[in-house]
Amino acid sequence: MEMSNTRIEHQRLREETAPIRARILDRLAQLPWDGVRYNHAIPGLSLYRIVAPAGPFTSVSEPIVSMIVKGSKRVHVGQKTLVYDESCFFLSAVGLPMTGHVCEASEREPYVAAALRLDLEKLRRIIADHDIHSTDAPDRGLGVAIGAGTPELFDALLRLISLANAPEHIPFLAGHIENEILYRLLTSEQGPQLRRFALAGTNSNRVAKAIAWLKENYARPLRVEELAEIANMGVSTLHHHFRAMTAMSPLQFQKHLRLHHARELMLSQSLDAATAAMRVGYESPTQFSREYRRAFGHPPLRDIKAILNSDDSNRRDSIG
Repeated sequence: MEMSNTRIEHQRLREETAPIRARILDRLAQLPWDGVRYNHAIPGLSLYRIVAPAGPFTSVSEPIVSMIVKGSKRVHVGQKTLVYDESCFFLSAVGLPMTGHVCEASEREPYVAAALRLDLEKLRRIIADHDIHSTDAPDRGLGVAIGAGTPELFDALLRLISLANAPEHIPFLAGHIENEILYRLLTSEQGPQLRRFALAGTNSNRVAKAIAWLKENYARPLRVEELAEIANMGVSTLHHHFRAMTAMSPLQFQKHLRLHHARELMLSQSLDAATAAMRVGYESPTQFSREYRRAFGHPPLRDIKAILNSDDSNRRDSIG
């Protein structure tokens, strides 16, 4: 019964937002498109149009909210899989290693999506200025979530995208519309989780500090005791909340970061696998190759050649 109610709710949202999403598609049709992304001058906003199924593409995300205007997407975070479409928004409250797939896309039925970078300082100001308090919801949970894509959210997105054709208004209006989007996220069903990540003193915020440190120091040997001290948590408490937030242990998280950055080094600097492995902290090229294949489906040399010999850049880059 619950699954049936969820489907009915998603269908209702798709129907309610259909006219607004059609207007968004009309606005996007006026922008230059490079085969994957629309070009514009709105800060923090990425716009995508994909005309063939894409993926797997891997990335270490930043805090973002992503809204699908047309199509659907599957995202893997650790052992967790989330699927969302035009009825939802996808929220990543902290930067996590992810693998994504655009499930269906064609020239006639393209996948179209928008991703807005989340400014945590703006979130904190809105929480303080408007007295938005956290609820009694547990201070734990995966660092990504899916929420309802309401007409109000899509309307704000439409107005933000419309600024691309009136760039003289971007400096004043873009920030106001972004604040509206952040406010609607904070007051949505996923708002309590977002508030916990933004505010200091919560376990979610402490784990976010550990994640930020790992992203800056992924090549260093990891001492979990040191990471727990950075997070101001006990080791067992850190493990518990870290896994709840990322679906990975700190060591697994570090491995994903290392593999992602090694792949980027081989692509951008033409490094061989052994050199890239050492750059990101591996001591054994054999272990690196084994874990790389497990993560990306092919050993390093074959994977990099496939990317460089393909016109499909979606395997390398994240798509919102």
